Amino acid sequence: MIRYYCFLLLCLTYFTASPQGLDGPVPEYLYEQQEFPADFQKLIDSSNNYYFEGNYKKSLEVNIELLKKALAENDHYNIHRGYRHLGYDYLAMNDTVLAEESFEKSQRFARLSLNDTATAVTYMDMANLYSTLKQDHHQALKYHDKSIELFKRIKDSTGLAKAHYNTILTALEAKNYSKAFLHLIKAKKLRDFDNHPSFNIGIESLFGEYYLAKKNYEMADIYLTRAIASAKVEGLNVELQSAFELYSESLFGQGLFEKAYQARVEYEDYFEENLQNVTSAKVEAMSAKFQVSEYRKDVLAAEKENALQAEIVSSQKAVNTILIVVSIGAILFILALLMAFRKRKRLVMLLRNKNREYLKAKRRSEKLAKAKGKFFSTVSHELRTPLYGVIGLSTLLLEDESLKSHEKDLKSLKFSADYLLALINDVLQINKIESNNLKDDRSAFDLRELMDSITSSFEYMRIQNRNKIDIYISDEIPKGLKGNSVRLSQILMNLVGNACKFTEQGKIKIKAIPTEQSNEQVTIAFSVEDNGMGIAKDKIPQIFDEFSQLDSINYSYQGTGLGLPIVKKLLAQSNSDITVKSELGKGSLFTFELSYDVVHSEIKKENPVLNTNSLKGKKILIVEDNRINQIVTQKMLDKSDVVSRIAENGQEAVAKTRKEKFDLILMDLNMPVMNGFDATREIREFNKTIPIIALTAVEIEEVRNEIYEIGMNDIIVKPYDVTNFVHTIVRNLTERRNYIVTKTDKTAI
Repeated sequence: MIRYYCFLLLCLTYFTASPQGLDGPVPEYLYEQQEFPADFQKLIDSSNNYYFEGNYKKSLEVNIELLKKALAENDHYNIHRGYRHLGYDYLAMNDTVLAEESFEKSQRFARLSLNDTATAVTYMDMANLYSTLKQDHHQALKYHDKSIELFKRIKDSTGLAKAHYNTILTALEAKNYSKAFLHLIKAKKLRDFDNHPSFNIGIESLFGEYYLAKKNYEMADIYLTRAIASAKVEGLNVELQSAFELYSESLFGQGLFEKAYQARVEYEDYFEENLQNVTSAKVEAMSAKFQVSEYRKDVLAAEKENALQAEIVSSQKAVNTILIVVSIGAILFILALLMAFRKRKRLVMLLRNKNREYLKAKRRSEKLAKAKGKFFSTVSHELRTPLYGVIGLSTLLLEDESLKSHEKDLKSLKFSADYLLALINDVLQINKIESNNLKDDRSAFDLRELMDSITSSFEYMRIQNRNKIDIYISDEIPKGLKGNSVRLSQILMNLVGNACKFTEQGKIKIKAIPTEQSNEQVTIAFSVEDNGMGIAKDKIPQIFDEFSQLDSINYSYQGTGLGLPIVKKLLAQSNSDITVKSELGKGSLFTFELSYDVVHSEIKKENPVLNTNSLKGKKILIVEDNRINQIVTQKMLDKSDVVSRIAENGQEAVAKTRKEKFDLILMDLNMPVMNGFDATREIREFNKTIPIIALTAVEIEEVRNEIYEIGMNDIIVKPYDVTNFVHTIVRNLTERRNYIVTKTDKTAI
């Protein structure tokens, strides 16, 4: 009972004063919160005095007056203080129901006051209520934690010290000694911020109680004797009673019964003295309790008046708010009408600016696209021209029997050149697809002949990797088909090439099976399967990325990384897609579908077998500025017993054609002094019949129309296949002979 009585005095005494001992400067808002009207502060001081004297009836009267005044003025902070003081009055009267009700109201108005110190204090009040009267230590500790956290946030060191002190009391009562010790340490660090001697003496005594509970009698005695000495100096009988009681228990626990008895006698002396004060307080509390109902009527009336006043104010605010909103709405409506026209004008101007920017961006994009195309064209020409010499010379040297000892080196040289040419062609192919420059050239073809042609082109690689290639074409697929055979060739060449590269001593299967078929159209499922190294499942999406190469232990497997992206893009051009099934170490299966028209008539051979012996003795002019290319072309013609002459540029070609008779001219397009286009125009002025074949390293799609318009008869792209080179020359010579014969016959008639 003594500890409880002391505790009530300590809580109320301390928290009616202004906060002191803050860490650093006191925040500005906190000073403002503590500046109260003099009449309210006078009532608070009066209430405290009556409370400490034990005159709870007078304390109750003053607190009712304080509450009525605060409610009338709707002063949330002082309403909080009135309910808080009233709560402690009820606690002194042992009326826990009204005490709890008052503390809850105190807490609510503390929040409304926006005063953090007040809120922190009410948390502590609720904690003490739950701990002391309800014995709900768990809930009490929750409120203590909230109080401590808020005191920390507002940097109120004095309040924080008291919050730790009260937490220690609750923790010891709950026998939660670890928590009690933690807060003892924290409270001890903050003891300089409390100027009341009972705080420091209380901390010493609580340390003694903690060590006594832990049966560390030596430490308990040190703290308790220190507390007793200080309490005697200050004349604090309540603290002396508590300290002597604990000290007596410590001595008894140590078996020092005589000393324990003496300490117990001291305790009982102080107990008797303090009991008179407590009894007097209890009598006064019982006396005041009879007046509670009367006082509560005044409080309830004040509360109702406050609520009514708040309702009236709220209604007035609502009416004012409606009027303000309507007025603002009308003003805004007028402003909206005025601004609508301006906004429309701005939007029109913005749209015009955006359109101008769009047109600029479009022209810039088109310019960049043209520059990109020109760049690729230039690069391809500059790379293909020297490649023509490398591939041509290596081909010729491989056919030279006297160089058999260097065959392996020559093959490596040719392979490197072919690889570089493939890279150039792949890059150009990707550029064509992205620029939508691919033409959908549809022609009749025989699928079986096309397949044989594709596989034969991989004969060298097949032998090198010791693979076997099987082709299966369903008998249900018609012999004649019509569609883009060039695109199909490119797709299959890339897929078969991949299979050959990544398979050693294995089998490659190429299949074509119809999935849908009618009299006019057939859809064919193509598949290329191998039992090579395969692809890890998580790597499959990467194989269709441009320039992507999967890790390989064999360097020879490395390629351009463009084959499969080209396949995917070409199939997309035909509204199709490719699927992949693969397992690492077991091989891969690529499948896709394409549709073709059925050709019922016999397919005409576009490239009939030509007699190359007809070249013997023919006189051909080679117009070429590159010395190496001159040599390569001349040597190719020498093999067919052709008589060849060299012209370094277009101007020289025109002059030689005027002086000498040639059966055919091989005309390079890009030359100094005079290019191939201008030279052809001049030659056609005096010679309409001589075949002129363009030699070019640029993309023929870019120059095809111009080549035929100026009078050239055919095109050979560098670097060229020897067989195709010879056949093109023979075909043009044959067509010229037929033309001359036909013309002579008509003249004779």
